[in-house]
Amino acid sequence: MTSLSIDIIPFAKTMGVEIIEASAERVTARLPVRPDLCTTGGVLHGGAVMAFADTLGAVGAYLALPPGAKSTTTLESKTNFLGAAKAGSTVIGEATPAHRGKTTSVWQTRITGEDGKSVALVIQTQLVLT
Repeated sequence: MTSLSIDIIPFAKTMGVEIIEASAERVTARLPVRPDLCTTGGVLHGGAVMAFADTLGAVGAYLALPPGAKSTTTLESKTNFLGAAKAGSTVIGEATPAHRGKTTSVWQTRITGEDGKSVALVIQTQLVLT
Protein backbone atom coordinates (compact mmCIF):
# COMPACT_ATOMS: atom_id res chain seq x y z
CA MET A 1 0.00 0.00 0.00
CA THR A 2 1.21 3.47 -0.86
CA SER A 3 0.86 6.57 1.26
CA LEU A 4 -0.53 9.17 -1.12
CA SER A 5 -1.36 12.81 -0.54
CA ILE A 6 -4.37 14.10 -2.43
CA ASP A 7 -2.45 17.39 -2.73
CA ILE A 8 -1.03 16.13 -6.04
CA ILE A 9 -4.55 16.37 -7.55
CA PRO A 10 -5.68 19.96 -6.89
CA PHE A 11 -9.32 19.52 -7.99
CA ALA A 12 -9.78 16.43 -5.79
CA LYS A 13 -8.29 18.36 -2.88
CA THR A 14 -10.75 21.21 -3.53
CA MET A 15 -13.63 18.70 -3.54
CA GLY A 16 -12.46 17.29 -0.19
CA VAL A 17 -11.46 13.77 -1.32
CA GLU A 18 -9.72 11.87 1.48
CA ILE A 19 -7.66 8.84 0.39
CA ILE A 20 -7.98 5.94 2.86
CA GLU A 21 -5.92 3.35 0.99
CA ALA A 22 -4.07 3.41 -2.32
CA SER A 23 -2.37 0.56 -4.14
CA ALA A 24 -2.25 -0.94 -7.63
CA GLU A 25 -4.95 -3.38 -6.47
CA ARG A 26 -7.42 -1.06 -4.73
CA VAL A 27 -8.02 2.59 -3.98
CA THR A 28 -10.49 3.60 -1.30
CA ALA A 29 -11.47 7.11 -0.31
CA ARG A 30 -14.21 9.14 1.29
CA LEU A 31 -15.90 12.33 0.22
CA PRO A 32 -17.89 14.49 2.64
CA VAL A 33 -21.04 15.64 0.86
CA ARG A 34 -20.87 19.41 1.33
CA PRO A 35 -23.74 21.68 0.22
CA ASP A 36 -21.52 23.26 -2.47
CA LEU A 37 -21.15 19.80 -4.11
CA CYS A 38 -24.93 19.31 -4.28
CA THR A 39 -27.84 20.03 -6.58
CA THR A 40 -30.64 22.39 -5.56
CA GLY A 41 -32.31 19.34 -4.02
CA GLY A 42 -29.50 18.93 -1.49
CA VAL A 43 -28.08 15.72 -2.97
CA LEU A 44 -24.60 15.09 -4.34
CA HIS A 45 -24.31 16.41 -7.91
CA GLY A 46 -23.69 13.80 -10.61
CA GLY A 47 -20.60 15.66 -11.76
CA ALA A 48 -19.15 15.43 -8.25
CA VAL A 49 -19.86 11.69 -8.22
CA MET A 50 -18.07 11.30 -11.54
CA ALA A 51 -15.11 13.46 -10.48
CA PHE A 52 -14.75 11.44 -7.26
CA ALA A 53 -14.72 8.15 -9.17
CA ASP A 54 -12.37 9.54 -11.82
CA THR A 55 -9.91 10.50 -9.10
CA LEU A 56 -9.89 7.01 -7.58
CA GLY A 57 -9.51 5.25 -10.93
CA ALA A 58 -6.74 7.62 -11.97
CA VAL A 59 -4.83 7.08 -8.72
CA GLY A 60 -5.07 3.30 -9.12
CA ALA A 61 -4.04 3.46 -12.77
CA TYR A 62 -1.06 5.63 -11.90
CA LEU A 63 0.06 3.26 -9.15
CA ALA A 64 -0.30 0.33 -11.57
CA LEU A 65 1.63 1.84 -14.48
CA PRO A 66 3.76 -0.67 -16.39
CA PRO A 67 7.56 -0.22 -16.43
CA GLY A 68 8.65 2.73 -18.57
CA ALA A 69 5.27 4.50 -18.50
CA LYS A 70 5.16 8.08 -17.26
CA SER A 71 1.54 8.86 -16.52
CA THR A 72 -2.07 8.10 -17.28
CA THR A 73 -5.17 9.96 -18.43
CA THR A 74 -8.87 9.13 -18.56
CA LEU A 75 -9.91 7.91 -21.99
CA GLU A 76 -13.54 6.97 -21.26
CA SER A 77 -15.91 6.87 -18.30
CA LYS A 78 -19.44 5.52 -17.78
CA THR A 79 -21.50 6.17 -14.68
CA ASN A 80 -24.60 4.37 -13.47
CA PHE A 81 -26.36 6.49 -10.85
CA LEU A 82 -28.03 4.16 -8.37
CA GLY A 83 -29.00 6.29 -5.39
CA ALA A 84 -28.67 9.68 -3.75
CA ALA A 85 -26.30 10.99 -1.11
CA LYS A 86 -27.63 13.89 0.95
CA ALA A 87 -25.71 16.94 2.06
CA GLY A 88 -24.07 16.31 5.42
CA SER A 89 -23.40 12.64 4.71
CA THR A 90 -20.22 11.00 3.45
CA VAL A 91 -19.75 8.71 0.47
CA ILE A 92 -17.12 5.99 0.22
CA GLY A 93 -15.51 4.97 -3.06
CA GLU A 94 -13.60 1.80 -3.85
CA ALA A 95 -11.82 1.43 -7.19
CA THR A 96 -10.43 -1.90 -8.38
CA PRO A 97 -8.84 -2.89 -11.69
CA ALA A 98 -10.84 -4.94 -14.16
CA HIS A 99 -7.96 -4.91 -16.67
CA ARG A 100 -4.34 -3.73 -16.62
CA GLY A 101 -2.52 -3.80 -19.93
CA LYS A 102 0.44 -2.16 -21.61
CA THR A 103 -1.59 0.67 -23.16
CA THR A 104 -4.80 0.85 -21.11
CA SER A 105 -6.29 -0.10 -17.78
CA VAL A 106 -9.96 -0.35 -16.85
CA TRP A 107 -11.11 0.53 -13.34
CA GLN A 108 -14.44 -0.10 -11.64
CA THR A 109 -15.42 2.25 -8.82
CA ARG A 110 -18.29 1.51 -6.46
CA ILE A 111 -19.59 4.49 -4.51
CA THR A 112 -21.76 3.91 -1.48
CA GLY A 113 -23.20 5.91 1.35
CA GLU A 114 -22.04 5.39 4.92
CA ASP A 115 -25.02 3.05 5.30
CA GLY A 116 -23.66 0.81 2.52
CA LYS A 117 -26.41 1.73 0.04
CA SER A 118 -25.26 2.14 -3.56
CA VAL A 119 -24.85 5.64 -4.96
CA ALA A 120 -23.07 4.88 -8.24
CA LEU A 121 -21.06 2.37 -10.24
CA VAL A 122 -18.43 3.87 -12.54
CA ILE A 123 -16.28 2.08 -15.11
CA GLN A 124 -13.45 4.03 -16.69
CA THR A 125 -10.64 3.37 -19.13
CA GLN A 126 -7.26 4.92 -18.45
CA LEU A 127 -4.74 5.45 -21.24
CA VAL A 128 -1.10 4.73 -20.36
CA LEU A 129 1.19 7.59 -21.40
CA THR A 130 4.81 6.82 -22.23
